[in-house]
Amino acid sequence: MTTPLIAFYGDDLTGSTDVMESLAMRGIETVLFTDLPTDAQLARFPDARAIGVAGTSRSETPDWMDANLPGVFEWLKARGAAITHYKICSTFDSSPAIGSIGRAAEIGRAVFGGRPVPLVVGAPQLKRWTAFGNLFAAYRGETFRIDRHPVMSRHPVTPMREADLRRHLAEQTLLPVALLDAVALLAGDADIRIDAILRDDPGLVLIDVLDAATQAAAGRQLERLAEAGCRFAIGSSGVEYALAAHWMTTGRLAEPAAFAPLPPADRIAVVSGSCSPTTERQIRHAGDNGFEPIAFDPRAFVSGDTSAIEKVEARAADAFSAGRSVIVHTAMGPDSDLGPELSGTEGARHAIGRGLGRLQAGLVRRLGLRRAVIAGGDTSSHALRQLGVHALTTRLPLPDTPGSPVALAHSDDPAFDGLEIALKGGQVGGDDYFSRIRDGV
Repeated sequence: MTTPLIAFYGDDLTGSTDVMESLAMRGIETVLFTDLPTDAQLARFPDARAIGVAGTSRSETPDWMDANLPGVFEWLKARGAAITHYKICSTFDSSPAIGSIGRAAEIGRAVFGGRPVPLVVGAPQLKRWTAFGNLFAAYRGETFRIDRHPVMSRHPVTPMREADLRRHLAEQTLLPVALLDAVALLAGDADIRIDAILRDDPGLVLIDVLDAATQAAAGRQLERLAEAGCRFAIGSSGVEYALAAHWMTTGRLAEPAAFAPLPPADRIAVVSGSCSPTTERQIRHAGDNGFEPIAFDPRAFVSGDTSAIEKVEARAADAFSAGRSVIVHTAMGPDSDLGPELSGTEGARHAIGRGLGRLQAGLVRRLGLRRAVIAGGDTSSHALRQLGVHALTTRLPLPDTPGSPVALAHSDDPAFDGLEIALKGGQVGGDDYFSRIRDGV
């Protein structure tokens, strides 16, 4: 196989497709596996220049990470890429108990030789910026410090209460975090400064990204750090955007890839475990435009109430028979999130994701659907595995809503092989997102 330019592990599925999209848009053939592939599955993609594995660590504990991440990192290391990227959400939401970025850094640092870990979170394409180590994100046309963001400050599992990423990480790891801020990054002596940082041997090196200039400069420093042995990096898809910006200036990348338009679909099925107000608006918009929204109590997935599940399947089938697309949703915005009630039940949120996945699989198989959507980052990670999909490639990037491409599913099951599937994080997309996926782009 071709030695890849980059290998990556995504801490949830929608974050992983975000990376896949950002690379594919720049002509880098990318395959995303839903688990460590068999040799036969890997051999189906001999020309891939980027190889990823979609994980669930964003919603897992440090003990889970200790048991699962070393093996994945060792497999990725063996691919021989110059840089292996642990992909996190661009909103950095994490905690010492769930999705600990600090613990992932400790594990990756050990597997890749104990060198400092570059950290790039800013991605202007996603309306995320880091300035002097602080993270900012946009919401409905306004920019907020992440700890004052209307959504992320209220995340049901990992609310962001600190914008200074170094202080946030200090609650998750004892590894020191050095900073190359935006001013230093564009200074004439930036190389000297980062070389001095390396001599101090910090745990991580946070690199600001504010705009196109700092993004390309960050990409250059990522490559220099890799050449110095820092081959394990952490960050949002800002890592790929930064590297691609640098590679474009050096002529390493050719022209961007071209993709065939997405034609209209007669009907599609959407399942959503997202509690985001963005998804709430999308569900309401879809309900006004030919979709049948079906509310479903997620406690039925946790308790195993098969009669409730059969009823929602029957209602969905009736809607399809009437010519309508379907959205089965377990929440309508943060105020309807049952997470606090279920928090005392071990594995409840995972059970909801798996339940929605089984429901989606049944609808696709029963109705012969060729296009589907799963909404919610944590939901997607657990739901897609119920469809027997072992790999995804990019069917169509959506540049105006980055991070939510339409992917092409690869499966040994004909019902799902070739399925066009969009995996949407809770905050991603305009109000008409579901309608656009149905009506074609």
